[in-house]
Amino acid sequence: MASSTAAADQSSLRVLGVDPGSRVTGFGVVEFEDHRLRFIDCGRIRVADQSFAIRLHTIYTELSAVIRKHRPQVMVVEKVFVAHNAQSALRLGHARGAAMVAATNENVDVEEYTALQVKQAVVGNGKADKAQVQHMIRVLLGLRQAPPSDAADALACGICHIHTWDNAHRLQIGLGGTRSG
Repeated sequence: MASSTAAADQSSLRVLGVDPGSRVTGFGVVEFEDHRLRFIDCGRIRVADQSFAIRLHTIYTELSAVIRKHRPQVMVVEKVFVAHNAQSALRLGHARGAAMVAATNENVDVEEYTALQVKQAVVGNGKADKAQVQHMIRVLLGLRQAPPSDAADALACGICHIHTWDNAHRLQIGLGGTRSG
């Protein structure tokens, strides 16, 4: 699989952010073009009333459909450090796995960032709360209202990757490189 940086048109990047959960999975699609962020889509995949195996299948199939519809060059998921209990961590890991398999099955690269990195990139404070993330997503993307927290977290993941991608390319150009990857 090609690197997302090499595969992407170097003047734009479309990213699918995913906030996986065993009951609700948020997703958000953002694009960076002409040095501007652009909101494409966001939503929530609700699976709470299904058996666990069906929840994972639903996450996989719904995200696969989002990927086919929006054709992102990369999918970003949050790295998980700590969970309140082992069972929750295991279920979250399964949901992340279903999301990652959906992306790789559609030939989309997967990147991961910590919650601290995502919040730092979007809010400027790695310990920001959900309301602060929602507010900044609304402001950064010019939305009339803040999206639900799951979708806002997913959009934040996408924006974090765009900032990282753009900074890497600016540095490369500043060092005499080209935007070819």
